[in-house]
Amino acid sequence: MPKKKHLSAGRVPLILFLCQMISALDVPLDPKLLEDLVQPPTITQQSPKDYIIDPRENIVIQCEAKGKPPPSFSWTRNGTHFDIDKDPLITMKPGSGTLIINIMSEGKAETYEGIYQCTARNERGAAISNNIIVRPSRSPLWTKEKLKPIILPSGQSLILSCRPPIGLPPAIIFWMDNSFQRLPQSERVSQGLNGDLYFSNVLPEDTRDDYICYARFNHTQTIQQKQPISLKVILAKSNRERPPTFLTPEGNASNKEELRGNVLSLECIAEGLPTPLIYWIKEDGILPINRTFYRNFQKTLQIIQVSEADSGNYQCIAKNALGAIHHTISVTVKAAPYWIMAPQNLVLSPGEDGALICRANGNPKPRISWLSNGVPIEIAPHDPSRKINGDTIIFSNVQERSSAVYQCNASNEYGYLLGNAFVNVLAEPPRILTSANTLYQVIANRPALLDCAFFGSPLPTIEWFKGAKGSALREDIYVLHENGTLEIPVAQKDSTGTYTCVARNKLGMAKNEVHLEIKDPTRIIKQPEYAVVQRGSTVSFECKVKHDHTLISTVIWLKDNGELPSEGRFTIDKDHLEVADVSDSDGGTYTCVANTTLDSVSASAVLSVVAPTPTPAPIYDVPNPPFDLELTDQLDKSVQLSWTPGDDNNSPITKFIIEYEDAMHEAGLWHYQAEVPGTQTTAQLKLSPYVNYSFRVMAENSLGRSLPSETSEQYFTKAAEPDKNPMTVEGLGSEPDNLVITWQPLNGFESNGPGLQYKVSWRQKDGDDEWTSVVVANVSKYIVSGTPTFVPYLIKVQALNDVGFAPEPAVVMGHSGEDLPMVAPGNVHVNVVNSTLAEVHWDPVPLKSVRGHLQGYRIYYWKAQSSSKRNRRHIEKKILTFQGSKTHGMLPGLEPFSHYTLHVRVVNGKGEGPASPTRVFHTPEGVPSAPSSLKIVNPTLDSLTLEWDPPSHPNGILTEYTLKYQPINSTHELGPLVDLKIPANKTRWTLKNLNFSTRYKFYFYAQTSAGSGSQITEEAVTIMDEAMASRQVDIATQGWFIGLMCAVALLILILLIVCFIRRNKGGKYPVKEKEDAHADPEIQPMKEDDGTFGEYSDAEDHKPLKKGSRTPSDRTVKKEDSDDSLVDYGEGVNGQFNEDGSFIGQYSGKKEKEPAEGNESSEAPSPVNAMNSFV
Repeated sequence: MPKKKHLSAGRVPLILFLCQMISALDVPLDPKLLEDLVQPPTITQQSPKDYIIDPRENIVIQCEAKGKPPPSFSWTRNGTHFDIDKDPLITMKPGSGTLIINIMSEGKAETYEGIYQCTARNERGAAISNNIIVRPSRSPLWTKEKLKPIILPSGQSLILSCRPPIGLPPAIIFWMDNSFQRLPQSERVSQGLNGDLYFSNVLPEDTRDDYICYARFNHTQTIQQKQPISLKVILAKSNRERPPTFLTPEGNASNKEELRGNVLSLECIAEGLPTPLIYWIKEDGILPINRTFYRNFQKTLQIIQVSEADSGNYQCIAKNALGAIHHTISVTVKAAPYWIMAPQNLVLSPGEDGALICRANGNPKPRISWLSNGVPIEIAPHDPSRKINGDTIIFSNVQERSSAVYQCNASNEYGYLLGNAFVNVLAEPPRILTSANTLYQVIANRPALLDCAFFGSPLPTIEWFKGAKGSALREDIYVLHENGTLEIPVAQKDSTGTYTCVARNKLGMAKNEVHLEIKDPTRIIKQPEYAVVQRGSTVSFECKVKHDHTLISTVIWLKDNGELPSEGRFTIDKDHLEVADVSDSDGGTYTCVANTTLDSVSASAVLSVVAPTPTPAPIYDVPNPPFDLELTDQLDKSVQLSWTPGDDNNSPITKFIIEYEDAMHEAGLWHYQAEVPGTQTTAQLKLSPYVNYSFRVMAENSLGRSLPSETSEQYFTKAAEPDKNPMTVEGLGSEPDNLVITWQPLNGFESNGPGLQYKVSWRQKDGDDEWTSVVVANVSKYIVSGTPTFVPYLIKVQALNDVGFAPEPAVVMGHSGEDLPMVAPGNVHVNVVNSTLAEVHWDPVPLKSVRGHLQGYRIYYWKAQSSSKRNRRHIEKKILTFQGSKTHGMLPGLEPFSHYTLHVRVVNGKGEGPASPTRVFHTPEGVPSAPSSLKIVNPTLDSLTLEWDPPSHPNGILTEYTLKYQPINSTHELGPLVDLKIPANKTRWTLKNLNFSTRYKFYFYAQTSAGSGSQITEEAVTIMDEAMASRQVDIATQGWFIGLMCAVALLILILLIVCFIRRNKGGKYPVKEKEDAHADPEIQPMKEDDGTFGEYSDAEDHKPLKKGSRTPSDRTVKKEDSDDSLVDYGEGVNGQFNEDGSFIGQYSGKKEKEPAEGNESSEAPSPVNAMNSFV
């Protein structure tokens, strides 16, 4: 779009000026203007620099140029004047410099080999062409050679050489057989870049006598053939496998040089058994995704449009099952000269200043030289208005004699560039090229563009006036383009009138009047409506149009965007279209189009044809997908999408949902774009730059959403600068002397254009330094080295692409890397609160000495000595960390009556600082733990002896033990409590004068000066009277009693054996009689045939055992019943395990007592259990 300048309002007449472009003024291609203006020559067409000709055709060397007056032409050949008049075979085309050399009749193409250059000259200067090197193409024959048959055992490698003759241009090589069929190639057999055929290992099926190398010379359309090569492969007795070796290139490393813009081809072919596979990597970077291609079964790596950034080391790796080898190719990309700024034609007026700039780059850097009218500027006629400064010629106060054609030559060892640019000094008064009294008609509320094409030297200024009296423009609604066009962005009725364009320079003035009329827009005030009719009936569509009365309106009707059928059933009467005797083929979209000479509007309606009555029941369903998606009004950041609704299936469409796909960044993924009401079939969509959009539409009614429509055509928006910067910018050091700047990169959709990069800037927050910036690739991290330790930095990360920069980013604060703190906390002291708790205080360290983010203080403390036993033993250190800047903390869980040592360290993000001086403190005595054990030994009729072990944690000096005991009678009632003090040095005590055959309960605990500890309890029984004991022994040893017990046991054993036999045979036990006594028709099983109750089988005997049924009534578990039972580790079965397998909880009898009847055993009956039950 042309560049614009906005006009501002003012009370004085507004004069609209065009900025004078000294550097380049284009002469308009107006025929009348060109007839009068003189212009130096310009080369418009020439043959290529390296011109290879077909020796069988006439030689045509092109040279076309334009200028005023028309230029004359001359040629040089090999640096000297070429007199074409002396050679009857050479003619020059009239009005042109093109040479035609007639070698068809006589002569040889080789005679005219050489370097040609064309010069086009008129009175204003001389332009020259490139040096055109003319060479005839050559397609030589192969030298005759006698090829011996090749005989190889299978598995060996082989190279069949081609060595084609050197032609011009080089030949294209391929291998075929006698039948002109290409030889099959694979990972094992392939053709190299040099044309040779490589076998990684040969197989018997490779045997043939017609391996033929062909060379095709495209320029002359000829093919040359090498003598056939015969190969015989003998099947080896054993093919010994071997690791890969390279057939080409040789050695471990090689070099490759390529020119910028060319195709870089790297090749690695390996032999081995089994056949090796080839892989490629770039050692110091990543292969460019969109420019990298693999050819010849991965053996050739090609990078197109190679640039200096592609220089580096490339590694090919050949690998098979026995090993791998690699070869490194060092690639250097050089560059022939290429333009950065080619010289541009310069049109100046006398006395003006200007400049010709010629900038080129290459590798190596090209040398710039100037010529004037084809002559090196050093020996060209002197011009006082010109001054040469390297790649720039500066002109000041030019005169007409300064007109000339300048040539800029940029050259290095790989080529050259030659650019012609003229300096044309003209003194021309203004001319307005737009026709006078042009009438512009514009629809209201649309832009109006009034042309004023002009020319003059010096460049004229442009003024616009409105009205017959020449009133100046005063409003700010006008835009003046550099080509003189006046734009009214939104034309209104009051914009109608006569506008005058005035062009002025120092040589004169010109003006031109144009006229503007504003017309009312054409509108359809009554649109055709959607219709559903039955076959055979008549339907009518109405379309009323209102338009500007000065314009002529025409209305046409379309069906499905085509002409109406030429049938008498279709009649058009004023505002109506009528269709009689409707058939199924009449269904479709009918469009009314109203046209004037300035605008066009349309409206559509859909006709649906249905079967006649009886009307079927309507089918209610989700809508059919929309169709006929169309993109219009395609702008950089918006587009209008229109569509045709599908059938609503008897439920009105409530809304349309529009989705988009970005085929370039996220192909196959659809995103929500917008939604519009169900009555709307167009949507103006806002777009993002540099996105390859496709759209689809879905309709929704009360029953749900339709399937997506077909995808629209793709629309690729132009690139723009990013409109946002990376998020989550942070600056944290990983080392004491660096700053790691990280950010969340933009995704492809947010990049807004190619070449996404980031400008990373930083400076110290508290310093006066300027911002330091670096532009990095599309990464997410940059490391600044050599920073001071833990210094605040201001950081910002700005996105940019090939178009420009994102808005100025927000500044965030970060810190360079942390180092370990330098200073230990001071003034550490301890206050002992009680025997298990102490409070530690310390002074904070200076913040500067932290050298990082203060995370807190860490206390290391350990028990150094037991005060009770006075012996030192190493205890593992304990650690407590206190967050932030706290200067005190509590140490819980200490052991009473102990010596502790501690020190304090400050902690930052890097680690801990030095330790403070150690401090020692002591905990006071505490109450002891329970005695380690208590057992009763040597019971007699009236005495019990107690033995115990001291507490495992005395927590001080034991002063005495306290023993309390009381009798328990047969009804479990407790008797009077006896309290007894025992010296601390005792571990055994005998109680005398106790009652015989009496149970006693004992309570036992230790004491220190701090108080009494936990108690341990135990029960024991004195033995019974000796006479009673002897009577019981006599009964137990009586023979009759023993015999009775044996008989009962034998009887039970026989019964149990019979039961086991019955169970193993799967027998059934009739229980009908028992069931009859307790009949319940709802739960008793019935036989289907006679209604009688069935029999119970022993299948029920295999149900799982009842929970807890193995526990006897006294709730004890014997070890032999369950060797690995958890009961061995506690008092109950309610324990649990942590996730790491450690045991938690207790096995105490927290479980409610089971009723007495819940203790029956569910084990299979056995003689042993039966005996236990009997006893």
